[in-house]
Amino acid sequence: MIVFDRLWVTMKKKGFSTYKLREKCGIDSKTIRRLKANENIETKTLDKICLALSCRIEDIAEFVENCDNK
Repeated sequence: MIVFDRLWVTMKKKGFSTYKLREKCGIDSKTIRRLKANENIETKTLDKICLALSCRIEDIAEFVENCDNK
């Protein structure tokens, strides 16, 4: 399972609010909710976030083994 816990840490380090991220990336509040819920996100959205935050994908997302899938 991909989780976005690192996104919120990276945003805080870089002084980004969810509003600022939405404005800079052109994403909507529904996408922010999906990120908070660790739901599916399009790769082009992840690309926009990485560009806005000047970071790498591993700074915003990580793979965590889901015990339910075993």
